[in-house]
Amino acid sequence: MEILNTLIQEVISFLGIANAWDILEKGDYEAFTTYEGITSLIYPIIPLLLILEFVLGLIYKKPSTKVYKVNFLIYVFNRFVGRFIAIAMVTICIGIFQKYAIVQTKMTWYWFIYGYIVWEFAHFLYHYWGHKVRILWCLHSTHHAPESMNLSVTYAHFFLEAPYADTIRTTICILMGIQPEMLFLIMFIDGTYGAFIHVGDNLIKNAKFGPLNKLLLTPSHHRVHHAKNPLYMDMNFCNLLNIWDRVFGTYQEEKDDISIEYGITREMNSGSFIDVYFGEFIALYKDILRAPRLTDKIMYVFMPPGWSHTGEHKTSEVAREEFLKSKVKVADFNK
Repeated sequence: MEILNTLIQEVISFLGIANAWDILEKGDYEAFTTYEGITSLIYPIIPLLLILEFVLGLIYKKPSTKVYKVNFLIYVFNRFVGRFIAIAMVTICIGIFQKYAIVQTKMTWYWFIYGYIVWEFAHFLYHYWGHKVRILWCLHSTHHAPESMNLSVTYAHFFLEAPYADTIRTTICILMGIQPEMLFLIMFIDGTYGAFIHVGDNLIKNAKFGPLNKLLLTPSHHRVHHAKNPLYMDMNFCNLLNIWDRVFGTYQEEKDDISIEYGITREMNSGSFIDVYFGEFIALYKDILRAPRLTDKIMYVFMPPGWSHTGEHKTSEVAREEFLKSKVKVADFNK
């Protein structure tokens, strides 16, 4: 009976309906007009869309539904292994760095805009380093392993990635003067929208959203980010506002003539939990063993994925440059 109750609680937790259920049981419907009440209605949206997306995938018999199986295993594994680590890191960072804040913000609309721009910068840094530092890519690659895009990809993360990400983002935001109350609000908005941008084409085929594609980071932008095409790799690191991608030259729109190929460039079995979750660590370990010198071994840990001690680099920058050169040659040939 205890196991059944635990399973029920896990389902309720996944669906995000616990707070709304408590309000309904108490009959205090005015509570839905408060911040807690509003968030209680928003939390279940992504899990319910995920279920709808999965059902539609089964109805249309899409082979990409195998992605849900591995991502579900990752979600369950992370629930047991890393449940409270990220929350602890946020709390620790606030306690350590708040007294060193360069400014003191308040809960006003203009400070909120400031706070969100700072948050996006912090998110950009964590995300960029997750692609450009090999050991950090080992943490982040689990999220990029699925070979199709759907809402279950939101839950596909190595359990240590969230503590690393929240340490970077929280530290920067707190030092820049964002109050914890505002930070938690921004985290809620960012987490909800960050889940939504993984929506698959079972629900939304064209995800550019018209004029909004120029202002916000849409699901179309994030589909580009998850692509392994040379033109698309390591682009669009932001989450809601694409301002920092434009500033740092990592902005790329989806091209109608270049179909997205999801996944990572390493040959892998996307249906294997072990390969998806630990595969990059194993690949890094093998590269370190092959490296002849100590300096090369260290370089493999900190250089971008695709770096080689032989000089035959296969980084995203090299792949993108070669692709663009080939396009120029084709264009010159067709003149």
